[in-house]
Amino acid sequence: MTAALRLYDTYQRKIRAFAPLAGDEVRLYACGPTVYDYAHIGNLRTYLFEDVLRRTLEFFDYRVRHVVNITDVGHLTSDADSGEDKIEQGARREGQSAWDIAARYTRAFQADWRRLNMREPAVWCRASDHIAEQIADIAEIQRRGYAYLTSDGVYFDTAKLKTYGHLARIDAAGLAAGARVEVGEKRRATDFALWKFSRPGEQRQMEWDSPWGVGFPGWHIECSAMAVKYLGAEFDIHCGGKDHIPVHHCNEIAQSEARHGTTLANFWMHGYFLQFDRARMSKSGGDFLRLDALLERGYEPLAYRYLCLTAHYRSDMKFSWESLDGAAAALCRLRAAAQAWGEAGESVAADADAATVADFRREMARDLNTPRALAVVWALVKSELPPTVKKATLLELDAILGLEVGRAPAEEAIPAGVAALAEQRAAARAARDWAAADRLRGEIEAHGFAVDDSPDGSTLRRQRG
Repeated sequence: MTAALRLYDTYQRKIRAFAPLAGDEVRLYACGPTVYDYAHIGNLRTYLFEDVLRRTLEFFDYRVRHVVNITDVGHLTSDADSGEDKIEQGARREGQSAWDIAARYTRAFQADWRRLNMREPAVWCRASDHIAEQIADIAEIQRRGYAYLTSDGVYFDTAKLKTYGHLARIDAAGLAAGARVEVGEKRRATDFALWKFSRPGEQRQMEWDSPWGVGFPGWHIECSAMAVKYLGAEFDIHCGGKDHIPVHHCNEIAQSEARHGTTLANFWMHGYFLQFDRARMSKSGGDFLRLDALLERGYEPLAYRYLCLTAHYRSDMKFSWESLDGAAAALCRLRAAAQAWGEAGESVAADADAATVADFRREMARDLNTPRALAVVWALVKSELPPTVKKATLLELDAILGLEVGRAPAEEAIPAGVAALAEQRAAARAARDWAAADRLRGEIEAHGFAVDDSPDGSTLRRQRG
């Protein structure tokens, strides 16, 4: 008997049996990036979880309609509907137009997406291309009595919705009673902007006419409008990061309940944080690692993908260079083993070991338990199965892992900057300038590499541990 897929639903706070709402198609929406800057590897961990989810659904023979949005307007620097639009802020920072900033960082994000071997969604949708849909939704929400006007915008009245905040288990009444925050003209702290007016005398690059005045949409209405356009008023799974639970996703649900009478999605799923130096990885802190930073140290992107598979998506994961070293080495060993097993037969699925595939499937059916699934993979590597069967089985499992295990393990690349430092150090040693040689060794080590000296010369290697 094959394992039935079970997934954790944040809304109900439990693992539930999964089945599509209709037929064998799964409609999946993922909150995409706000494209005011590069994505950091903490952001990318969430998208990797969603890619594994999609691959698992397909492994279970479902067809997946996957939609990812691009937020290119309306995401303010504060969740309290105050501050500057992040895209406009990025434009001022870099001396470019808001449209150019959004396009530039969209391209960068999609490049990272592909380098991590994530499958393309059926739809990439930009918020700025769906202003008409958002205005129509706001008008209907207002008509139904869930919105009110202030001098700076149109706001959702959360007091009109008894279920507001259920996703995050927010005590809205208690929050209001104990609030010490400045809410301005909002009626309560939990109310949120559906439409914001351009400030008098302000020259915004992104603004539109609306029934209420010139302005721009709130961040939350954007996702609701685009999700419904491409997936319907009630679809199967809505994904995002853990940080979306208390505000963004609560507000999406509120809008959908007011507008359509649904909670938008049957399952709400969230990826957890990447921690670095005991802190959550975030762009707002001004200190974050891009995927390019890993490449500059000589890691390939799929080593980071492997690292993310070693932790469950619903647990915070600590990042370190040592853990990434371990992931890179494991991936290399996996590919080397696959190469040693020779060529797979003509039909990978038919030649794969059914028992191993069933074990792997069982672990993935348990709310995407990738650490246990990897244990099944390594048990396969150590097994006494015939090499051709092992090769076919590993390739079959890689449909979910996405590690390109059939690729030959590449020799470790030495970044050009590190190689140049090594050449300078060799020249300093030849000149017996030991102080300069020691200084250059320190610079090389700062890049994550070690130098081994011998009578035959010096060699570079990545530092381990």
